[in-house]
Amino acid sequence: MKHPPLSDIQRKWDARYQQPDTALPVAAEVLLQNRHLLPKTGSALDLACGRGGNALLLAEQGLTVKAQDISPVVIAQLQQTAQKLNLNIAAETCDVLATPPSAEQYDVLVVSYYLERSLATKLINALKPGGLLFYQTWCQQKTPGRGPQNPDYLLADNELLTLFAGLKVRVYREEAQLGDMTAGCRDVAMLVAQRLD
Repeated sequence: MKHPPLSDIQRKWDARYQQPDTALPVAAEVLLQNRHLLPKTGSALDLACGRGGNALLLAEQGLTVKAQDISPVVIAQLQQTAQKLNLNIAAETCDVLATPPSAEQYDVLVVSYYLERSLATKLINALKPGGLLFYQTWCQQKTPGRGPQNPDYLLADNELLTLFAGLKVRVYREEAQLGDMTAGCRDVAMLVAQRLD
């Protein structure tokens, strides 16, 4: 997939985050529902963190947290939020395509609503042995009008399992359009997986 120039991507996200949201950012469902699986200590990365809901939850749980996003605007907002809440989060502007995480750096890695298939192997390698990946993003089978329309940013059926096949699946949820569409967790796939080697 061909990517637009970095400055275009950065400008797009800076514009989206220009108006600060007064509500506290909320963590992704995959993390909220499965936070009991988090280690008591360790290092964590919230990749493409946006407003930083995942990073805030990870820091509240006592982990040493780094948060990265391409938008310096949203990183500045997250730094202010973390300071107000007295949480220690190392938030930094980063193009994760140009500078992916280094090997065996993290006990926990969280990615929500960001899909870059070419990074999958690097994300697996960024986990320490025993480390956990929490991943949640949009599926092709979703409610019309929700999430991105570009198919490059939508998962095919069970694609998340394929992308991270090198990890041991601990939790997986992808409901597609089965049954009662007003119930459950629709439009996304969620994965918690562990690096065993």
